[in-house]
Amino acid sequence: MPAEIEAPDSPDSLWRHGARAFFKDQRASRVGDIITVQVNINDAATLKDQTTAGRTGSESLGVPNLFGLEALIPRVLGKSVSPSALVSVSGAGNSTGNGQIQRNESVTLSLAGEITQVLPNGNLVVMAKQEMRVNSELRVLSVVGIIRPQDIASNNTVQSNQLAEARISYGGAGTLTSQQQPRVGQQILDDIIPF
Repeated sequence: MPAEIEAPDSPDSLWRHGARAFFKDQRASRVGDIITVQVNINDAATLKDQTTAGRTGSESLGVPNLFGLEALIPRVLGKSVSPSALVSVSGAGNSTGNGQIQRNESVTLSLAGEITQVLPNGNLVVMAKQEMRVNSELRVLSVVGIIRPQDIASNNTVQSNQLAEARISYGGAGTLTSQQQPRVGQQILDDIIPF
């Protein structure tokens, strides 16, 4: 826990030391202060890709004259082998690929966090984490980021789109979540089977 800071005595003064206003400022500013993070994400993306490639090639090799040694080829390989047409290679290849990604995400919630660090330039590092268990299902939400003090609203809240270096994670574990995942054996086979 952060150490308690004792305010210096200011006798006969209505001004509180460290206050930003004439009355008490409720906005978070020091390590350990609580702040509410408003997460409002509405994201959509569509990506479509199509690739087509084709290739055809042929090669032939013959030895019609080789210092007179071409006459030895029918003796070694048989009379049906012609020195002028020893090797002939042809190949053709075609490749077609199609891919499409369509994503829609929407997350709206608020959670309380605390200031964990005050950077030298005055910006604040905020970390918030919330766990909720319903029966055997556990939902975990965590938010980490850097905010400017002037982005904190008068009701001590900050929007998630004002977080720099934001790390927002929403997931969980439980019986229903495990049923939606492939079994361990299937995951291993998917990793080692190349086709």
